[in-house]
Amino acid sequence: MRRPRSLAEVATWSDSRSAFSFQIADFLDQFYLERRAEMLSEEPERLAGRFEEGDVADAYLAATGVSLARLIGASPPAWAWQESRKLRRPWFASPGRAIRATLIAESPAPFRERNLFVSENALSRA
Repeated sequence: MRRPRSLAEVATWSDSRSAFSFQIADFLDQFYLERRAEMLSEEPERLAGRFEEGDVADAYLAATGVSLARLIGASPPAWAWQESRKLRRPWFASPGRAIRATLIAESPAPFRERNLFVSENALSRA
């Protein structure tokens, strides 16, 4: 089994929301093994228009790039700051209204800055 070795590969290998979820999880496993800034530097191709919520995936890739760069003490990739990688409307990782306040409070800054509201452990792997 081959894992994506960059966020760019995550995008290249994603043709649906479910594929994106699997690819980002596999990438995180690989990143936590290698912890290299080069894995974040290449700009991923855009997923908006490729599948439903591709714009969410674009923003998620940017937030992930910034979060992981900060984790390893590297400069976040320049592509991750593009306005087009921010959502115009808030997106919540869970559709339930009851959990929204929790997601707003917990969501790491790189995700909140892109209008993505996820759990504080969104990038954690078991």
